Amino acid sequence: MPIDFLIIGQGLAGSLLAWELSQRGASILIVDNGAENASQIAAGLVNPITGMRWVKSSDVDSLLPAAKRCYQQLAAVFGQDFYLEKPMLRVMRSDVEFRQAQKRRQDVAYQAYLDEPYLPGTNPYEFPTPYGSVLQQQTGYLLTRVLLTCLKDFFIARNSYRLADFHPEAIALNPLRWQDVTPKRIIFCEGYQAIHNPWFSWLPFQAAKGEILTLSHQQALPDVLLNYGNWLIPLARQQSRIGATFSHEPLDTVPTATARTQLLSGLAAFSPDLAQAEVTAHHANVRPCTLDKQPFLGFHPTHPQLAIFNGFGAKGSLQIPWYSQRFADTLLHNSPPPATIQRHYATHFPT
Repeated sequence: MPIDFLIIGQGLAGSLLAWELSQRGASILIVDNGAENASQIAAGLVNPITGMRWVKSSDVDSLLPAAKRCYQQLAAVFGQDFYLEKPMLRVMRSDVEFRQAQKRRQDVAYQAYLDEPYLPGTNPYEFPTPYGSVLQQQTGYLLTRVLLTCLKDFFIARNSYRLADFHPEAIALNPLRWQDVTPKRIIFCEGYQAIHNPWFSWLPFQAAKGEILTLSHQQALPDVLLNYGNWLIPLARQQSRIGATFSHEPLDTVPTATARTQLLSGLAAFSPDLAQAEVTAHHANVRPCTLDKQPFLGFHPTHPQLAIFNGFGAKGSLQIPWYSQRFADTLLHNSPPPATIQRHYATHFPT
């Protein structure tokens, strides 16, 4: 079966790249093993300003409009919303953090993303804020599991999805073939499993396990996202998700009592009432983070018919739409890819 692109993995990266290529007329086949992936359990948070230093995400002024357009297009096609934009109340944890927020608010480059900070002890949502708080704008979250299910059904209906285990050693290179499929290129979108892929395991991944809880509680919540060191997403008036932990070992998908205690303890320090909530679900998976915090796009240095589109870590919902468009330009029109893995060639493939 001749096709243009064989895409390995149906997480958010593989799904949105496949969508972008198919919308441009390319023939694709997604191969996925059906196991739960990090995208399916991810909170899907989009937050332009992060960290204790209140720094804008790199290229957010390009990434965010592209993400919104992509999710709006998908909403129109499938008749349901996937991206829910809500402001985020960020609760300060020190006087230093409050002063940093005030400083950022004075910067014109940040004013579209930050309201004027609330003074300590004051905010319209009745949460304790002894060091102050600020309402961040242009934040939201993606319903990743719902979106991935819709895209999977879309590709199945077009005979562009195959449920199968994929083993890289089963590839024939000359000519390029896997089972009955003869693609022009194979694109690996495997998430953290790329650390086991012999073609790309040399890339400096820094995979990180994360755990998330779903809560049911009596206390009604305002219709805003919360960031109090961890994040809290109200799903309904009396249901929410909190997360996420961050650890580099072990890299497995087993929920742990340690992470549950850590998340509930953090919530108790912020809101003792919410900490009494019933835990109705506990999920764990592994983010495909990278050592240099940049995604991995590009072609194998000695086998350019093999490509990778991976390494978006915790910012996939924000980054993947824009990068999938740029990488589609590369695959279809040979334009230079952004965040190219060529930056790592010299270390592992010296000339």
